[in-house]
Amino acid sequence: MNSTNPAEQPAGTSPGDTAMVLTGERTIPGLDVENYWFRRHEVVYQQLAPRCGGRDVLEAGFGEGYGADLIARAANRVIGVDYDDTAVAHVRARYPRVETLQGNLADLPLPDASVDVVVNFQVIEHLWDQAQFIAECARVLRPGGLLMVSTPNRITFSPGRDTPINPFHTRELNAAELTELLLDGGFTMESMLGVFHGPTLRAMDARHGGSIIDAQIARALADAPWPDELLADVAGVSCDDFEIVDAAERQIDDSLDLVAIAVRQ
Repeated sequence: MNSTNPAEQPAGTSPGDTAMVLTGERTIPGLDVENYWFRRHEVVYQQLAPRCGGRDVLEAGFGEGYGADLIARAANRVIGVDYDDTAVAHVRARYPRVETLQGNLADLPLPDASVDVVVNFQVIEHLWDQAQFIAECARVLRPGGLLMVSTPNRITFSPGRDTPINPFHTRELNAAELTELLLDGGFTMESMLGVFHGPTLRAMDARHGGSIIDAQIARALADAPWPDELLADVAGVSCDDFEIVDAAERQIDDSLDLVAIAVRQ
């Protein structure tokens, strides 16, 4: 998701694995030009995976599957649901400790009160009926269970627009809109966090005309070769280069991505 490279490329896969294709809809590990987006997503998994320790977890919309596998290191059980048949086949082949199901996120193929945590990272912006999805999360969660959602912050991702720039997104949210969606769906808010560039990425922004994101997008849209310095910077980004900060400590509307943690009532 949120890829800046529209060219279709096969992901790095192991022998016998089902290849994924980089279409711009999901991000995948192991590609230098995709590394910024991959690390920006991976950092949320890394920081929130401990909340899944010893618990039964559903990842609703798992994409390439690296995040579900990361969570599976800590969780008692990870069930993954995705609508895309290719993604399901890929995850079954590459990440066998994730139990995979093909299904619609607006009609989750799980019983009531069957999991302790629902993870939905960089997916809700792709859904047509977000309220129905949140209702399904409430249905499958046990009382007191956690719903953890990350999504691009509409204010900074599609600035000044009501419709998303990314053609794969149906509706992007700001922090107030995401909070309202969760509260209306029967959840209470535990915290709203924002993903920001840390010092290393801010230095990269300065080196690349004020925004390393815009520099990547410009190259992708022009279908032009990447300058060596830009490619080296993007390929070198790590999770440590991002900061995840509570809304009480920093202006949430300035964040790149939103991370909401909500509790089923």
